[in-house]
This record gives sequence, structure tokens and C-alpha cells, in this order.
Amino acid sequence: MSVQNTGKREIRPTHPGEMLQEDFLPDYGLAVAGLAEAVGVSRQTVNELLRGRRGVSPKMALRLSRLFGNTPEFWLNAQRAVDLWDAAQAIKAEVKRIRPLKVA
Repeated sequence: MSVQNTGKREIRPTHPGEMLQEDFLPDYGLAVAGLAEAVGVSRQTVNELLRGRRGVSPKMALRLSRLFGNTPEFWLNAQRAVDLWDAAQAIKAEVKRIRPLKVA
């Protein structure tokens, strides 16, 4: 039996770049240059991702999933969580003013 999570998240979800930096790179003994070479992108692209200045695109999700043996959805879901959090924080007051519709 599962319990539905209805509570509001209080902190920003972990950015996929931080996950790479903290969990994946050390475990696989990779540095920025090694990751960039392994997935076929520039070091600048990897650096921006690791610093949270760039998001995971569908193409990058495919590259990372192939390299680390997980799914593209893993990476895209992590990015989606961050994007939704950021958007919700940016327009929180505007969304709060919207009145939900009720079925007639």
C-alpha cells in the first residue's frame, strides 16, 4: 500500500548537475574533462551543468543514461522537478490568485 504525498516541498529539489557532481563522478572516477569526452560534449557544457547553470536536455539525458546505465527519464524527471520548483517560486503569488473551476 502506498501513501500519497500531499505535502508541499519546502526546499528546492536537487539539480541533476549536483547529482552528477556528488554521486556519479566520484563513484566512476571521472573529472569534468573525462565526463565531457565520454558523452561527446565540451568541458564548458559539463561545467555549466555541474554548476546548475544549464539544465539536462533530452539529448543530454540520452547521453548520460547510456554512460551510466540508467534511463533518460531518470535525468529528465530530476530536471523537471527543479524546473517546476523554480517556476512555482517565480509565480507563486500569481498562481495563488487563480480560482479553481468547479464542474457545473
